[in-house]
Amino acid sequence: MKKSKYNNKIINIFIVIALFCFLILIYRTAYLSLAKEVDGVNLKEFAQSRSVVSKTIPAKRGNIYDRNGEALAINVSSYTLIAYLDESRSEGEDELYHVKDKKNTAKKLATVIDMKEDDIYEILNQENMYQVEFGTAGKGLTELEKEEIEKLNLPGIDFIEDVKRYYPNGSFASYVLGYATTNEDGKIVGEFGMEELLNDVLSGTDGYTTYQKDLNGYKIPGTKEVTVDAVDGNDVYLTIDSNIQFFVEQAIGEAEENYNFDWMTIVVADAKTGEILGTGQSPTFDPNTRDIENWTDITVAEAYEPGSIMKIYTYMAAMEAGTYRGSDKFKSGVYETEDETKIYDWLPQGFGTITYDQGFIASSNVGVINIMNNFINKTILQDYYKKLGFGTKTGITLANEVSGQIKFNYQTEVYNASFGQGITTTPMQHIKALTSIANDGIMLKPYIISKVLDENNKEVYTGQREELGQVASKETTDKMKELMYNVVNSNWYGATGTIYKVKNSDVIGKTGTAQLVNEKAGSYYTDDYNMTRSFVGMWPKDDPEVIIYASVKRSGTSTPISKAVTSIIENMNKYLNIFSEEEDDTIENFIVDNYLNKTKTDVESKTKNVKKLYIGTGNKIINQYPAKGSILSSNDTLILLTNSNNPKIPNLKGYSKQEAKAVCNMLNLKCTFKGYGYISSQSTSDKKVTFTLK
Repeated sequence: MKKSKYNNKIINIFIVIALFCFLILIYRTAYLSLAKEVDGVNLKEFAQSRSVVSKTIPAKRGNIYDRNGEALAINVSSYTLIAYLDESRSEGEDELYHVKDKKNTAKKLATVIDMKEDDIYEILNQENMYQVEFGTAGKGLTELEKEEIEKLNLPGIDFIEDVKRYYPNGSFASYVLGYATTNEDGKIVGEFGMEELLNDVLSGTDGYTTYQKDLNGYKIPGTKEVTVDAVDGNDVYLTIDSNIQFFVEQAIGEAEENYNFDWMTIVVADAKTGEILGTGQSPTFDPNTRDIENWTDITVAEAYEPGSIMKIYTYMAAMEAGTYRGSDKFKSGVYETEDETKIYDWLPQGFGTITYDQGFIASSNVGVINIMNNFINKTILQDYYKKLGFGTKTGITLANEVSGQIKFNYQTEVYNASFGQGITTTPMQHIKALTSIANDGIMLKPYIISKVLDENNKEVYTGQREELGQVASKETTDKMKELMYNVVNSNWYGATGTIYKVKNSDVIGKTGTAQLVNEKAGSYYTDDYNMTRSFVGMWPKDDPEVIIYASVKRSGTSTPISKAVTSIIENMNKYLNIFSEEEDDTIENFIVDNYLNKTKTDVESKTKNVKKLYIGTGNKIINQYPAKGSILSSNDTLILLTNSNNPKIPNLKGYSKQEAKAVCNMLNLKCTFKGYGYISSQSTSDKKVTFTLK
């Protein structure tokens, strides 16, 4: 009897425990059914993440063009060569889907990619590898190289397609453009220069497609599919004119070839609008290879002591104050300050007793010191520098612009500032200030973006002339034009700018030399080598159309920039027809169309009076130079690449460097140039072409 009661108690306990567990299970089930989150996990989102597919629709990055529509930065398809080695890919198949004959494959691939046959075979002969790549030799292949490999009909050979940023003209305007690279997610992202600064404008917005999938990953019929289209990036058109940019690049290149210096920079602007027409510097770099020595765009991102070009604005300050008397005289040569510091003219013995007008022509330091003592003071000078924009950024759309510094307090600092020492400025600030002289005292904002077009070719931004106010009277600017004209064109031995004189032109300008600081000694160098030499100018004299700024560091002489500046002026005079008495009716301009995928017959019917160079023996056009919208004269050539097998580089004797570069880019050849001018001879070896120019 007792035993039976004991057993009943145990049974009851188990029943209670089972009932308790059952209640807990019911509660948990109800909780999971009704609750939105469990253990911090959103159940609905978790379920959807396991059954919903979301695919990104990448946006196309916008292109960058010059003012005439010539492509400067574009997207191109590139390919990575791969080889499948796993035999399982071909099991049960009638064809081979892996590399079986490795020696033959290596032998044939060596005829296309830049790799030795033995090295290719070594890669193909690896064990336990599903697929392999071929290093840098197998990456970045062009469409033509891909087609050439495909024609070899090699089993197991395939390609991974990618899109990369490409700069058709190499180092052309590289510090303006910067560069963009492809990140780990396969998206092109700007990392330097305008590519970085305008990354959001160029990138666009990716789209996406989402749908529900079954256990096998297929879309479930009848379920909703959501697609949001990608918005492609905007196209950016610069104010740069590729022809003028070429003049600048060519002049800097010649200087680099013939002279030694740390760096050189040149900026050319439209005097009437503030548009930047060309800008370059040395050393430069190729955005495709990113062989960068200097990461600074000197035109805006490096402020340095400008030297005597600041005398332009010191003189203007005195004229605007109403105190300047150009015919008054002073004794040149040397000035001793109150603290017994001696400040000399560039000619230590001076030019005798001369007028202040002559002091400007001779770039006399003593002259501007006397202007500070007799006509204006520190406050007037500093305020006028600020009025012209020195000490603040210009706001131009270029990366990493700095403001420079124009602070000066003590007497010697004030004197130094009046002739451009002890303060720092940028080349672009001078372009801005000089527009006031070209526009009767109205200062303009420099700009480099001509327009921005969205994916529908609708203008979303238009650059235009922007007046910043009247900073000088016409009387002042007329007087400055007179003085600057005499700097370049005077026969007086004291004139500092006569090496910038151009035949059949009336260039006006001002020279500048600034001593560099010896940081170890805490003082300025006193030799002729450790200097920054500059020139600012404009032309024609009475109604300037073009402004130019040039500067070189540690050259020992002004010859490098004088040669460069006069070369640019001569070329621009011909190109812009400045100083020409009548139009040349023999040159008929032709606007280039898009000829891609057109036949030769189609092209010939539309370009009857245009010089053309066909590359290859095919009948279909697959690439062209220049791009659609470019303007050709009777002296220019339309270059067209056809869809032929293994096209060879033609004889380019008589063609320009820019045209030769375009041909090399089309054929994926590396090219180097010796000399300047036009192609006189060429030699080819190992996919490299060397051109000699004269």
